[in-house]
Parts: sequence; structure tokens; C-alpha cells
Amino acid sequence: MQNYTVYVPRLTPKKEPFAPGHRACVGCGEALAVRLACKAFPPNTIVANATGCMEVISSQYPMTAWRVPWMHALFENAASVASGIEAALKALTRKDKRPDNGTKVVAMAGDGGTSDIGLQALSGALERGHDLLYICFDNEAYMNTGIQRSSATPFGAWTTTSPDGRESIGQKTWKKNMAAIAAAHDIPYVATACHSYPHDLMAKVAKGIAVPGPAYIHVLSVCPTGWRSAPDLSVRLGRLAVETGVFPLYEIENGEYKMSLELSTLRPLQDYLKLQGRFRHLSDDTIKEIQERVIKEYERIKERAR
Repeated sequence: MQNYTVYVPRLTPKKEPFAPGHRACVGCGEALAVRLACKAFPPNTIVANATGCMEVISSQYPMTAWRVPWMHALFENAASVASGIEAALKALTRKDKRPDNGTKVVAMAGDGGTSDIGLQALSGALERGHDLLYICFDNEAYMNTGIQRSSATPFGAWTTTSPDGRESIGQKTWKKNMAAIAAAHDIPYVATACHSYPHDLMAKVAKGIAVPGPAYIHVLSVCPTGWRSAPDLSVRLGRLAVETGVFPLYEIENGEYKMSLELSTLRPLQDYLKLQGRFRHLSDDTIKEIQERVIKEYERIKERAR
């Protein structure tokens, strides 16, 4: 393993690479997550951003919320665009056409652009070993285009394309484990994070950027619009997702699991579900089924960390 240095500031940086004044919804957890992630960027950072909520709310011509070099990629190819940027920088340095000033490349996409239509491009970038950080901001559906289900939508959740009804409980498949898929590429660094734990998120972004080679961070991002939750509950819901075990915080460094926050006792799942309208149709039996699955998966990750 190569040596590398991670700079994590003791205090939250005052810089705002993701500027205020954008058009995110009130209480948008994803905008908060992007803001925190950007605070951990080193000075020379280039961002490739897939189509999605963050692209739409931040780049209405002729204005922009980005104070770093930023490129809009198509819905499915943020990883491909970031790979091309990284390869171009290497080629220009090798040909003495630019100094090696430590420029970093970051790709950003939502859960749809990552776990669904962007999975092929992401897998290719990780397999080829590009020196870049890929961040998935996961709000658990295609929120920008009308709250359609994605493979990251939780079991039982209502969306416009997985509605509840007499013959349906909503989303009928379990959430895809993108962190495990990324780790299966044997890359140096994988982590999960949430905007409700800001210092943990920023530290992981700083580490992911510093690690030589590809890194992947999966960030849970609360969406009041799609989750049918109150805008002032976004931070609380992120914490409840972690405290109930729905979204564990951990790192995978060179295949080794490490819990960022290990809980001996999980809060009841109902504490998390009851604050979201997308789960209000679930029966007690279905909630019990989900609870058992959550506990099983949480214990499995804890066991790997041991």
C-alpha cells in the first residue's frame, strides 16, 4: 500500500466551494451533504457532476453555485467523464504541458446515476484504477424527475412508480448495497456517510481524495419532498437512519471493514419510519420483517469489522 497524507482540519472550514443561493428545496439534505463534502476538497479540485437534483439546482445559466472547476456530465456517465479528466491531467503532466500541482478529480451522482444507469461507467472507472473520488448522494429515488423508484429505494417505500395499494406494499425489492459492490473491485477506500454527521463525512471525503487510486463514498441524503417528511427533520432523520441501523456508518480500507459508529443497541425502526409519509401504509407485520432484516444486516457488518 502506498503512503499518503490526509489533511483533516480541526475546525469546519469557512470556505464555501458550493455557494449559497442555489435553488434546492427547503430542508434538502443532499444540498447540505454536497456543501460539507466540498469543504473537504483540497484547493485544486475538479468536479464532474451527473444530471440530477444537484446539477439542476446549482447551474441555471448564466449563474452557478460552484466555486471550483465543474463539468456537467450526462445522467449515466459521471464516472466516465471524471476518468477522462484524470487521464488528460496525467497525459498533460507527462508531456510537460502542465505542472503536477496535485489536482484532484471528484465525480458526483445520485443513487439513480450510480446504482442504476451509471453502474457500468462506475465499475469501469474503479476497475481501471483511475485516481479519483466518486461520491454517491443517495436520496433513495429519482427525485429530480418525479420520485420514481431506483435500486436504492428501500423495501416497502412508496414512490410514484412503486405505489402502495391492494396488491402492492410499495417498493418490493431490497436496497442495493453499493458500498459492497464498490469494495468488490478491490479498491483502496470505500465508506458510508451522512450529512447528519458532518465531521465524519468531511473526514471521509478528505481521506477518499488523498488515497492513491479510486475511492467510493456513499452518502445518505434526506429528501423531504420524496420522503414525505417535514423539512426541519432532515438532520434528525439522518441520525435516526444511523441509530436504527438502517444506514450504518463504516469504512472499508483495502478490504478491511471498520465501524465509524458501533451501536450496542439499535433504536426501534418505527422511530425512523413514522416520520416519513412514504412508509405510512406499512403494516405491523411488514415493519417487523424490515426490522429483522435491518438487525441481521447490521450484525453482519459489525462481524466483518471484528
